[in-house]
Amino acid sequence: MKYIEVDEELYRHIASKTERIGESASDILRRLLGLSVDAVEQAQPQAISQPSLEATTPEPQIAPQVETFVSAPDFNQLVDEHKLEQQKGAVGRFLFLLESLYQQNQAQFSQILQIQGRDRLYFARSREELLKASATANPKEIGNTGFWVTTNNNTAKKRAILVEALMQFGCDAQIANGIAERV
Repeated sequence: MKYIEVDEELYRHIASKTERIGESASDILRRLLGLSVDAVEQAQPQAISQPSLEATTPEPQIAPQVETFVSAPDFNQLVDEHKLEQQKGAVGRFLFLLESLYQQNQAQFSQILQIQGRDRLYFARSREELLKASATANPKEIGNTGFWVTTNNNTAKKRAILVEALMQFGCDAQIANGIAERV
């Protein structure tokens, strides 16, 4: 792997083109330049245990949980347009939509902790946990849920994180993207 130095403006441009959680700068550039992303051997993700202050035993794998509740959430009813319009900025809308997702999936919401970037923690059970992972995380609690999210990402990244969260709960990709566009 070779490394190059880029200026801040170019870095922001590359980062704004992110389409999925954990997509590397190399993958983004390959896609933008029309090169094959499959040509590069991708590292296999390691299993992620659920971060929790009180957990002493590993949580069950995610796949069985998804199978048991895929039809439970009504994603078409997730967005209350009137309340969404009252939120302040992209961060407010992001938090509101995550809280709405929590309201429909309280029992399984802890699986959101599985969503991480390649080198980034997006969700945690405490503010301190996010700050420990990144001092600039700007953690915010998702309503009064006891779950926290990093909010110092650009709007495109917030949308990508929300799409990943929605799909984690069985939402169709097209519906998830439509919801995320409201951030």
